[in-house]
Amino acid sequence: MFSKIELAKKYLRYWTKASNGKGHGTHSPFVYDFIRKVLMDNDSHPEFARIEQLRQQLRKDNTLLEIRDFGAGSRVDDHKQRAVSSIAKSALKPAKYSQLFYKIIQHYNYKNRLELGTSLGITTSYLANANKDGKVYTFEGAPSVATVAQKTFTNLELSNIELTEGNFDETLPAFLANYKDKIDFSFIDGNHREQPTINYYEQLLPFTHNDSVIILDDIHWSQGMENAWYNIIERPEVTLSIDLFFIGLVFFRKENKEKEHFTIRY
Repeated sequence: MFSKIELAKKYLRYWTKASNGKGHGTHSPFVYDFIRKVLMDNDSHPEFARIEQLRQQLRKDNTLLEIRDFGAGSRVDDHKQRAVSSIAKSALKPAKYSQLFYKIIQHYNYKNRLELGTSLGITTSYLANANKDGKVYTFEGAPSVATVAQKTFTNLELSNIELTEGNFDETLPAFLANYKDKIDFSFIDGNHREQPTINYYEQLLPFTHNDSVIILDDIHWSQGMENAWYNIIERPEVTLSIDLFFIGLVFFRKENKEKEHFTIRY
């Protein structure tokens, strides 16, 4: 992974070179709509307060969990025993991005959602609350963490989530082998290594459709993750990609006759 100094330099370059976050000068109608109606949507929702209240409770929970990490580990704490509070403070996606996912799902009416990397279930809860129709299929490698996530879903009275425990390299192919529908929204937030990230993308690709989105987490977290991101956005099936620095979005809309890539401040 990149050091904090390297990451800060990259973020500064991103911020100075990225297009403004208000859509000015954006010639793509789809991206202009995305900026104005999704990125700039500052509306709050009743669910946000409930989920964030639970996040704060998790940040104070010092229960120790035995962790088996199948991925690239944590920047902050890679011990085999970790407190729930440590995970909540260092590994959970910030509210800004979880709420963005909620708004994406609502705006495009995405029903079938898949997440690799449940963690404590906070982002998953945003995905589930955004549309009670359809389901969220979420995958977590560490059973002890999955147990906490399941309690999160129970506390929030969410019944449209299906959680699978185990190594993604085994659980994802097994799930997809029996899955018969298309996936509207996918969030890849696990492992954080170059080749596994590419592998997950390739496994999910046959289940996408014209209006699907695949979102990759931490695309500038390490050289490997940057390599994976640039590899994926150059694929012929990707007609549009958006770099928000901490996450990257890929779309497959055939109405985009020419491949376009946007880096937008967020």
